[in-house]
Amino acid sequence: MIAIEKIAQLTKTNLAQITVLTGEDQGQYAQMKNLLFEQLDYHANDLGISYFDMSTVVYQDAQMELESLPFFSEDKIVIFDYFVDITTTKKTYLDSKEIKQFENYLEHPIEATKLIILAPGKLDSKKRVVKLLKRDAVIFEANPLKEREFKTYFQKYAHQLGLVFDSGVFEELVIRSNVQFDDMMKNLLFLESYQTNGRISHQDIVDALPKTLKDNIFDLTQFIMRKQIDEARLLVHDLILQGEDEVKLLAIMISQLRTMLQVKLLSLEGYDEKQIIDELSHYLGRRVNPYQVKYALRDTRTLSVTFLKQSLYYLIDTDYQIKSGQYEKDYLFDLALLKLTTLDKQIS
Repeated sequence: MIAIEKIAQLTKTNLAQITVLTGEDQGQYAQMKNLLFEQLDYHANDLGISYFDMSTVVYQDAQMELESLPFFSEDKIVIFDYFVDITTTKKTYLDSKEIKQFENYLEHPIEATKLIILAPGKLDSKKRVVKLLKRDAVIFEANPLKEREFKTYFQKYAHQLGLVFDSGVFEELVIRSNVQFDDMMKNLLFLESYQTNGRISHQDIVDALPKTLKDNIFDLTQFIMRKQIDEARLLVHDLILQGEDEVKLLAIMISQLRTMLQVKLLSLEGYDEKQIIDELSHYLGRRVNPYQVKYALRDTRTLSVTFLKQSLYYLIDTDYQIKSGQYEKDYLFDLALLKLTTLDKQIS
């Protein structure tokens, strides 16, 4: 069970003495935070819940509320929001004396008070206050989900919304959402309102969900691979009319081609899909989108390493020529498209 599903089971009565919500996946964190407030039935005039924004509050006021006994009931809930002092972010709101006071409270919490700490970001395990929280608190972390966890959660969520997908369409939606929690949530809610009968087709995805720039560049790359120069030029023309710049388009294309080359080289070394994801994630210092690797494996199956290297060279050289002002950028970009679509995919 992932963290957001555990939060869905929380109530005012089964809250731990100290609860921490944290994590680096901002979209998932926001959804978890909203769900937690819903589970608590929180509203501003609830006398049983005290809320403090730690980025603005005078800490002594929050500390006083934390240490005082409940007045209107047998117990109470205190929420410390935006408590970034316990994360790795450089921004802090409490001084060392105030942190020490908070640590003392954690050592001897008031039994009748249930404390909830909301701290977006990564907990700083080197800090003593975090060590105390890891020892005594229940911690929910909004971290990027594995592909299977992501799909399973949103298949359940889609079912709750009454959505049914045609064959392959759910997978298409996952790709369109870039395996991002917040984007997937928004897209499902939008599709729920768009298609009132609940049946979602490929055409619904195309018609209802706007394409991101990366989606369009992916399509552009596909046109190039298929040597469809007219379609490639038309797409570029549309993107320029929408206000995009050739240099920006080149940067994304270079990034995509570089990933395709890396995936091709690793596959030739005998790495499987999961190993390639792990290797690239370690190399880049961030979790690589598994679908990016999946489609790079598919698209490079018939492409030679030489073709990918030559394509990357053309794009990088075009970028240099544009930035050095050698010719008009629209001419140089169009010339690059022509070179790419006429390059032999099996060149060796």
